Amino acid sequence: MTEAPQPNSTFSCPTFFILTGIPGLGGVQAWLTLVFGPMYLLSLLGNGALLAVVQTDSTLHQPMFLLLATLAATDLSLATSIAPGLLAVLWLGPRPVPYAACLVQMFFVHTLTAVESGVLLAMACDRAVAVGRPLHYPVLVTKARVGYAALALALKAVAIVVPFPLLVARFERFQAQTIDHAYCAHMAVVELVVGNTQANNLYGLVLSLAVSGKDILGITGSYGLIAHAVLQLPTREARAKAFGTCSSHICVILAFYVPGLFSYLTHRFGRHTVPKPVHILLSNIYLLLPPALNPLIYGARTKQIRDRLLEIFTFKKSQF
Repeated sequence: MTEAPQPNSTFSCPTFFILTGIPGLGGVQAWLTLVFGPMYLLSLLGNGALLAVVQTDSTLHQPMFLLLATLAATDLSLATSIAPGLLAVLWLGPRPVPYAACLVQMFFVHTLTAVESGVLLAMACDRAVAVGRPLHYPVLVTKARVGYAALALALKAVAIVVPFPLLVARFERFQAQTIDHAYCAHMAVVELVVGNTQANNLYGLVLSLAVSGKDILGITGSYGLIAHAVLQLPTREARAKAFGTCSSHICVILAFYVPGLFSYLTHRFGRHTVPKPVHILLSNIYLLLPPALNPLIYGARTKQIRDRLLEIFTFKKSQF
């Protein structure tokens, strides 16, 4: 059993932490840049292209595509909040990060994750209204309401995540300055704290269940309404067309929640059976895989976006 650190081995509030990347992999972790580097590049190019297409094409200034643009902006911000530092640690080895910058990264990573979950719920509600109440859709779902919903999601995420860095900042002593992680995750920093961290652990658990659990229930309920509406349609072709409008969103939901749920379960219940490098690897995949996949999914499966992208590339090709 590991002995508790002695008082003289602790640190007062440090000016910086040291991120180690994925401990236990040694020099092998440098090769992971070949995995996470392309993921980040896809996130930048794909989400940037989606935002540019929605912004420049006035025919796409509709609620569904504005929600998609909100998702793309969130994905772009989430990937950028973690990927540059992650790639630097993997390629160059352990690196220092200022204490304040660590708390800021913690805030943005958790806030943007909460926003993304909320946007997926809003998109599910949008599809439920479009399929279940198509005649009333233009009245019930407007551009103004989408804007208010996006603002509300952002404010809610900020309000519920602000306690994370504040709960860490209240501690004055730490066991070490080395964080065995690739970014400043809340629980990775809490593990270094000297003191009673029960409030941190409890708030993290409650927040995960309250935010993700509520959003998953809302998405499930929305798709229950969609399924009920689709089954009421008279022909098989009509049912296939109605359900096809939701296929891209279903793929995005799976890309976000399946890795996230697996990462959460292994962290909460497999701490002593799943090696720590696997925990850290899964948490990074959870944050970088959806931003890389989402634009590919919507670009390939949404006709309006696909056609617009083809027009742009065809026009540019004809100029050479």
